[in-house]
Amino acid sequence: PCFILFYFGHVCFTMNRNKREKEYYSIDVGDSTFTVLKLCASFNGSAYDHNLERNVAIKKLSRPFQNQTHAKRAYRELVLMKCVNHKNIIGLLNVFTPQKTLEEFQDVYLVMELMDANLCQVIQMELDHERLSYLLYQMLCGIKHLHAAGIIHRDLKPSNIVVKSDCTLKILDFGLARTAATGLLMTPYVVTRYYRAPEVILGMGYQANVDVWSVGCIMAEMVRGSVLFPGTDHIDQWNKVIEQLGTPSQEFLMKLNQSVRTYVENRPRYAGYTFEKLFPDVLFHADSEHNKLKASQARDLLSKMLVIDASKRISVDEALQHPYINVWYDPTEVEAPPPAITDKQLDEREHTVEEWKELIYKEVLDWEERTKNGVIKGQPASIAQVQQ
Repeated sequence: PCFILFYFGHVCFTMNRNKREKEYYSIDVGDSTFTVLKLCASFNGSAYDHNLERNVAIKKLSRPFQNQTHAKRAYRELVLMKCVNHKNIIGLLNVFTPQKTLEEFQDVYLVMELMDANLCQVIQMELDHERLSYLLYQMLCGIKHLHAAGIIHRDLKPSNIVVKSDCTLKILDFGLARTAATGLLMTPYVVTRYYRAPEVILGMGYQANVDVWSVGCIMAEMVRGSVLFPGTDHIDQWNKVIEQLGTPSQEFLMKLNQSVRTYVENRPRYAGYTFEKLFPDVLFHADSEHNKLKASQARDLLSKMLVIDASKRISVDEALQHPYINVWYDPTEVEAPPPAITDKQLDEREHTVEEWKELIYKEVLDWEERTKNGVIKGQPASIAQVQQ
């Protein structure tokens, strides 16, 4: 018989997968209740899946059917995770629900690769040029892969990027759907806005390099050890950006819609600081002898990513070719085949909560069927360790 063990808490339960009736166990983890395929205790809070013979992480989708927005987000995440297969995007290993029928269906659990930490914890460490540039390279590879599938993230942040102790990195989620509305004068939601590009904050049109701004903000935070633009809401976020980088040109302001432009033009004008002032040499490790990486190169990359006007900002491809990044360039990672997303209307779909629920239930059953027949995505390809 095939056994699967999941580790949580301090109590051990097992289940025989060959039994007709699956066994589940409920356990409180933080402020959520997990009802999962049998559990076994561990001191590190991870889970070990004996079927896959590896440690795993289990994510419970938060109240996926409370409204149309949550249901659509849950469906989008599940469909995209099934399609994407790149070493810098988190891999989906299993999907399950403890409920037996569509009528009972209310919980979705995603079983994913287990990583060691998220980037928030790494930011507190002093990173040398090799580790900093390698982490950025992997972020850019993952983003390029998403862009190849038409997925522009718009919401990259350290909490949604995970790493292992060998410096390998993976992006955890797929960001905002194309139909998700944002804007300076809209009702603010309680989310982290520190890494969102000006064109997202200001409710403008956007292109793929919207995600380059976020990488620049994350890089800045890894260098400084603190958030570069810690806005309390959309309006304060914009103020923090112009205080540091300066008020943008009239050419940029003319791209804004009238009400937003009126607000922005009525703000005090700021000269901003030079990148030498924002990121002085003292913030960086000594220049690297091994890969010839220098603080001046890192600062140059920051100055090209943190450009308010997206039309003048570096692209993902240009960032991957930058001297601070391209020491790691590997065509198999940068130019990996794009994911095949079968649902071309994924972001435009609109359904009732009940319709979304049925679609998600079908996806879960489809995964269970594929698993039963042995058709399941295997362990993602290994990734090169940081050169010492």
